[in-house]
Amino acid sequence: MVRYMRKSRLHLALLGTVLFLMLAMVFALPLATHADNGSKSGRLITIHDRGTEKVILTKVATIGSALKEAGISLDAQDAVEPAASEKLVASDYQVNIYRARPIIIVDGNVREKIITAYQTPEQIVSSVGIKLYPEDKASIDRIDDLTQGAGLQLTITRATAFEFTLYGKTTTVRTQAKTVAEMLSEKGLKMTKADRVLPGVSTKISNGLTVKLWREGKQTITVDEAVVFPVQQIKDADREVGYFNIQTAGINGSRNVTYEITIQDGNEVSRTEIASLTTKESKTQVEVVGVKLVLPPGSHTDWMAAAGISADDYGYVEYIVNKEGGWCPVRWQGDSGCTNHDSASSIGGYGLVQATPGYKMASAGSDWLTNPITQLRWARGYAVNRYGSWSAAYQHWLVSHNW
Repeated sequence: MVRYMRKSRLHLALLGTVLFLMLAMVFALPLATHADNGSKSGRLITIHDRGTEKVILTKVATIGSALKEAGISLDAQDAVEPAASEKLVASDYQVNIYRARPIIIVDGNVREKIITAYQTPEQIVSSVGIKLYPEDKASIDRIDDLTQGAGLQLTITRATAFEFTLYGKTTTVRTQAKTVAEMLSEKGLKMTKADRVLPGVSTKISNGLTVKLWREGKQTITVDEAVVFPVQQIKDADREVGYFNIQTAGINGSRNVTYEITIQDGNEVSRTEIASLTTKESKTQVEVVGVKLVLPPGSHTDWMAAAGISADDYGYVEYIVNKEGGWCPVRWQGDSGCTNHDSASSIGGYGLVQATPGYKMASAGSDWLTNPITQLRWARGYAVNRYGSWSAAYQHWLVSHNW
């Protein structure tokens, strides 16, 4: 009986030990899991710097802070990809550090030493404001001569610029080719039997050279042309002559026009329109012009006196004005009455004495367009300076030319 009780106690003790161990494992598992999660919450950063590679695990917020934590310092001209200011959000990053180094740029006769972290020729020249055309070439080479003070040299080989007239259109073109033949091949231009080129294909390309490539005989070209907007004028009888206002602004249209042209010896000798397609309708411009004529008070004699004409000449002036403008200061040549005030479209003589062109009378006053006194003042100077007197001007009109 005693032996049985001892065995029972032993079994209970063993059972308790097993239960204790199981409970300990259950409580220890979350703690282990928590610790494992804590190690994985960091971000893996692989840093590439001057041929070396360094890997760190970090919980900092930015690339720059991670580099600082890794003991890596940056100069002001160094470049980092991704940028040092970029925030860390992914689980791992590849960070490249480009260290600034001296480079000598050779552009023709110009040599310039710079410090830069940029890697490609295009990035380097752009950073110092040097313009490269697509046809220019730039290459980076190592300098073995340490007395140059820099280990790298960027050499720019400029393309040659010349004027190229290709089937009638002239543009400035650049090329690395040495001859006209090489240039045509470089540009992918294949000549047919009807094509001609000047100068010849063996000519060396030089700055400012003019090269023309054309096709002999008849051919067609299509060009874009502007269509000038039409104008509609509204004559306002309540506005004085000289008033002008654009009520609706006109808009030019456009059309595609196909021409048949004939080329001989590289020159266009004829052009005939064979087709036209309107691509944009023009919009009419509406203009308001004043036609109300306001004359100064007084008679014709009063006007002549105000213009400084001597009373002895009134008869000559009266005769000439009656034959020319008929005392209508706004009459254009050919008008039958004193009603046409469309100064924008009329041509020829204008005003009391039909001055040609009419704007010559502006020398006598800015109101020459409508003021008969201003026109007479101009006519007085003209008659005296050209003919010597009003009497001589009258004789010229009457006897010699009827004008």
